[in-house]
Amino acid sequence: MPDTRSFLTALRRAIRSIAGPARVRPANGMPDAAPDRRPDDDDWPGRSGPHATVEVDPARVRRVRFAYTPDRDGAPDPGEVVWTWVPYEEDDGRGKDRPVVIVAASGPGEFLAVQLTSKGRDGDRDLVPLGSGAWDGEGRASWARVDRLFRVHAVGMRREAASLDAARYARVTEALRARYGWD
Repeated sequence: MPDTRSFLTALRRAIRSIAGPARVRPANGMPDAAPDRRPDDDDWPGRSGPHATVEVDPARVRRVRFAYTPDRDGAPDPGEVVWTWVPYEEDDGRGKDRPVVIVAASGPGEFLAVQLTSKGRDGDRDLVPLGSGAWDGEGRASWARVDRLFRVHAVGMRREAASLDAARYARVTEALRARYGWD
């Protein structure tokens, strides 16, 4: 007998095949979640497949070219905050839909990003304080985690949320340069 989670996943897929996609794709082509979507659905953008968000080892990243280029054209750019699936540190298949700041382009449709958190504290060397911004609907202060680096695909991003200003972007990139020795 199948377990409950497998049954519910199969049921969701069957309902979606009858009712159509649960996601709305805005004009910019980036998927945006409908209110009834849950981040544990198997096809959540960035969660799995060839466009999955993956953690990368910063020591294996050779050259990073930082350039602050946000453009509200719907395509992701360095300096912008987008949402994607971010795997938990345990790397056990679990994760959460989170805001990340794009720090650099790394290839066609691929970007390097660091996650944002509202559960930070000033003085932690792994966190760069950013203050509040439009990426957090509740107006909470945010920190950029520079201890984890992710490769994010344009197709694996849920939506464009906001942009950092140039000064905050510079704080994040300077912390990354200092930590990993990137030029």
